Amino acid sequence: MKRNFLFLFLLMFIFGCNPSPKNKQVLAKINNYEITLDEFKEAFKDSPYAYSDSEESQKDFLNNLIYRKLLLQDAQKRGLDKDKSFLKMIEKFWEQSLLKLAIDRKTREVAGSVSVGDKEIEDAYNNMAKEIKADKTYAQMYQQIKWEITRAKETKALNEWVAQLRKSSDIKVNYDLLK
Repeated sequence: MKRNFLFLFLLMFIFGCNPSPKNKQVLAKINNYEITLDEFKEAFKDSPYAYSDSEESQKDFLNNLIYRKLLLQDAQKRGLDKDKSFLKMIEKFWEQSLLKLAIDRKTREVAGSVSVGDKEIEDAYNNMAKEIKADKTYAQMYQQIKWEITRAKETKALNEWVAQLRKSSDIKVNYDLLK
């Protein structure tokens, strides 16, 4: 991992991207860590402290940020950032975040491609009426039926996507080890 950071820094140096602009305004320095005014403003606006955009709330947020950085620096000094349980938590968080992003994007992609026609809605309503499950008129149930059909099509498309991923992958399982 250190090699990746070194490589990234080297690339930035070669192509002239300076990771720390010379005209940065340092709001606070905690040991060797600097918080620029821009970083502070970005973090502040996304915090609950921003509901009251006063000088006092900004000072409170800054003090809270300083305490956090002090605790993080102490944790790093004690090697907690290299602890197996910490690294496992990071790995799980990374996997969950990436999985959520992949599913969200595929869901949006699928949602944009699913269409439901009036004939499908009418057929579904007629089937419901035959089974005495339609307690309202067609016009009253139209949007609900359309939504249910759309959701069913999206779910089917997502399931097919996952099945295709599995089918196109080389998966070997030794079920004997589960015994």
